[in-house]
Amino acid sequence: MTDRTLNWTSSDDAMVENAIRRGATRRELLHMLLAGGVALTASGAILGRATSAFAATPKSGGHLKAAGWSASTADTLDPAKASLSTDYVRCCALYNRLTFLDKSGVAQMELAESVESSDAKIWTVKLRSGVTFHDGKTLSSQDVVFSLMRHLDPDVGSKVNSIAKQITSVKAVDPLTVEITLANPNADLPTILSMHHFMIVQDGTTDFSKGIGTGAFKLESFEPGVKSVAVKNPNYFKSEGPYIDSFEYFAISDDNARVNALLSGDIHLAASIKPRSMKLVESQPGFVLSQTTSGNYTNLNMRLDMEPGNKADFVAGMKNLINREQIQKSVMRGLAELASDQPVSPASIYYNAELKPKTYDPEKAKFHFEKAGLVGQSVPIVASDAATSSVDMATLVQQAGAEIGMNFDVQRVPSDGYWSNYWLKAPVHFGNINPRPTPDILFSLLYSSDAPWNESQYKSKKFDSMLVEARGLLDQVKRKAIYDEMQVMISEEAGTVIPVFLSNVDALSGNLKGLEANPLGGQMGYAFAEYVWLEA
Repeated sequence: MTDRTLNWTSSDDAMVENAIRRGATRRELLHMLLAGGVALTASGAILGRATSAFAATPKSGGHLKAAGWSASTADTLDPAKASLSTDYVRCCALYNRLTFLDKSGVAQMELAESVESSDAKIWTVKLRSGVTFHDGKTLSSQDVVFSLMRHLDPDVGSKVNSIAKQITSVKAVDPLTVEITLANPNADLPTILSMHHFMIVQDGTTDFSKGIGTGAFKLESFEPGVKSVAVKNPNYFKSEGPYIDSFEYFAISDDNARVNALLSGDIHLAASIKPRSMKLVESQPGFVLSQTTSGNYTNLNMRLDMEPGNKADFVAGMKNLINREQIQKSVMRGLAELASDQPVSPASIYYNAELKPKTYDPEKAKFHFEKAGLVGQSVPIVASDAATSSVDMATLVQQAGAEIGMNFDVQRVPSDGYWSNYWLKAPVHFGNINPRPTPDILFSLLYSSDAPWNESQYKSKKFDSMLVEARGLLDQVKRKAIYDEMQVMISEEAGTVIPVFLSNVDALSGNLKGLEANPLGGQMGYAFAEYVWLEA
């Protein structure tokens, strides 16, 4: 009897779980265990373990409703042009990537069976066979060639054009093999291919309104800036998922309204809620919070090519006027890590731990503002609920400025249209950047001279050359040394203030299961629809 108890195996656990699924009662299960030679004292533990495993087993069915925080009439189903969280969620549902990042930040295979290279310059991609698009067409290497090469076409307007420029050629070797050649070696390519923009679309696609991909869901309807509805793809190539039958996704820009929609049962998930809403959610039974700290941040941007950011002392003054600890403790309720005005988060192996955040020093800030000739003048700061907690941050800056004779005019503008009308355009404004998996991606998107989202219009030939050099290094020690210096350059020279790295908090109903943290951000790296399920 004792030997049989000790030799109980995982396959035996599976047998019990299967019996539970068939509807066996606890008494029947006990009889089965006893007949198998398991002691009565051990049977309870085995049943508890099996029942717990069964309880965590995904359930199929149901219609999921979820709300993000940002939307625009410019919402798109073209992965190359995606820029908002709502775009990313829809693209993750409708399309697939060659690779994807797991919760530990490691690139795993998705549409690709393998991505390999001996020199980090020429890469061979082997595709899965038998994968089909929503319209029945079989995935082939030509689809990959088209999907990657279109990022290089300036007429497409790809958000990752500057990253894709390192690709010099993509050719189909055979129907399931693709060869990617880079201008210079880049050991990060498998990780880069996991970015939302590098979804694989069908060869020749020019009309993305139908959202035809290989993804877990098929598009039923889509109204830009309003909502989308997608239904389960019955021919999905993965052995598991999706579990829900359909899901509806839209944005509720106001945080209180988004939380109230969750608490009233109108939605199952309220994405990226503010810290002050957390206590309300936690006080209500049947709701839970999912926290992810993966490098998301809200930053204050001063364009270096416009007044007053073209005055170096104004930028220096602002960096000394930001009270980072107060933002961390008061604005973010402790759900943040202090940052040093550069975008690489402490979670990265390339994070420069020696670079310390600037201290709050109003007198030093006043010295710089006086040198810039701005004391007593009115300086507009554009903020919006569209950029997480930016209104609260702007208010703190305004209050601190008033104490030293600076007049900051906080212009709170609506969320609708913020990203198209103010972000990257206003002389002093806030941004909100989602996590990116490598320093190379962050620097290429935000700080290189040709970066598409160069928020402060930072230009440095030295920085650009260092970016290319680090990209191809297989020696991680040398690579980190270069990235360390680049982080210092951004902190000291760019017109961006990154006070803290935010912890993203999604609020969800208790019957929504399967949501996990992901290094690409909240909502499971925006791919939650494929992996979550609804308990009855």
